[in-house]
Amino acid sequence: MTTLHDMRIAILVHDLFEQAELASPKQALEAAGATTAVIAPKAGSVTGLHHDTKADKFKVDLVLDYARADDFHGLVLPGGVFNADALRMVPAAQAFVKAFEQAQKPIAVICHGPWLMVSAGLVRGRTLTSWPSLQDDIRNAGGTWVDQEVVTDRNWVSSRKPDDLPAFNRTFIELLAQHAHA
Repeated sequence: MTTLHDMRIAILVHDLFEQAELASPKQALEAAGATTAVIAPKAGSVTGLHHDTKADKFKVDLVLDYARADDFHGLVLPGGVFNADALRMVPAAQAFVKAFEQAQKPIAVICHGPWLMVSAGLVRGRTLTSWPSLQDDIRNAGGTWVDQEVVTDRNWVSSRKPDDLPAFNRTFIELLAQHAHA
């Protein structure tokens, strides 16, 4: 089993994210030995969704305005339409993801999560997957969209939907381990 001891992973969300896309990677990362931190634009808690039904609340560990990419080894961007559409409009969220990219740290993005990558201007020349409705946004931003369970492009891992989470989690953990040993 891959171990990620001493690694800190940021999970960036706004309210109304797809709950499985936060909970499953968080659990897998912690089981591999990493420490995770839920980061959001507001303090307190954020609410997940099971597709279109409100689900559980998650404690915000760190407010986005105080988060620094330098303090983390990797980043997870869960999807969910409401979450991703709101997050992409937050300048601090764009700056946060850009800092991870500039440092070439591993980024895992799923479902509607790539909207933040598009809005941050990071997609040009990259190959990724997402929920199918984002393919035009990705292509229009200069990226290549593919319909696959999981795609790795340099320091990015992307997947389409909750059904892809086992492959998404496994591939991201492997990428983090490679970066830790590099």
